[in-house]
Amino acid sequence: MAVGRARGAPPRSRSHAQHFLRSTRLAAEIVRGAAIRPGELVLDLGAGTGVLTAPLAATCAHVRAIEIDPTLVAALRRRFAPAPSVEIVHEDVLRLPLPREPFRVLANIPFNRTTAIMRRLLDDPKLPLTRADLIVELDVAWKRARCSPSTALGAYWGAWWEFGVVRRLHASAFAPPPAVDAAVLRIARRAEPLVAPDEADDYRALLTAAFDSRAPVRRALSRRLTPLELKRLGRELGFAPDAPPRDLDQHQWAGVHRFVRGGR
Repeated sequence: MAVGRARGAPPRSRSHAQHFLRSTRLAAEIVRGAAIRPGELVLDLGAGTGVLTAPLAATCAHVRAIEIDPTLVAALRRRFAPAPSVEIVHEDVLRLPLPREPFRVLANIPFNRTTAIMRRLLDDPKLPLTRADLIVELDVAWKRARCSPSTALGAYWGAWWEFGVVRRLHASAFAPPPAVDAAVLRIARRAEPLVAPDEADDYRALLTAAFDSRAPVRRALSRRLTPLELKRLGRELGFAPDAPPRDLDQHQWAGVHRFVRGGR
């Protein structure tokens, strides 16, 4: 069975840690799995040669392809000039003004900027992002999708987002091939948030203090909860007061936050 190859030879420079999908068929499958609807605004961050941009355009969505490399930008503009639904933007994804209207992201992002890009997309729960499908390193995908052991950042994002690994991609699927395998990480907004968006700063402060303390939960929260309150809360939420902060998942941390905020 023949496998289509991505149009346009990727540059040899790896200054932006870009690893381009080799197969147009694989790119089309990834886009199909994202269930893009006509008329949706979709950002392709780090569009590269346009291997994801092309099947995105075929969905009749409005596609905003972001690329920092001027040579690639010029090639993208030539390629998609006949496509009115595709907008090519020459910009750093970390400086790009994000949309004020609802939008989605489907992107093969530079691996060395994964956390920074995810922070840009997920740190503010009021940002009108509805879903993101990101190609990231496999270890990063597993780390973000698991509920335990948690991290302060994972527990924070988990209040508004649900994470799932939807497919694994071998390193050979990319040019140049990365040192590790990759995966498609799906990030979908929760139908009901675990923490109100207006309380994001307070929730972040709670998590930061607890995780930075490197102490068991009973000690990390000793200034906020009495031993009796913490014991009762542990029974209700299903955690041990002597557990380290990383043993609590996003639902448990959100429950602690609600209790501290006055949900007694």
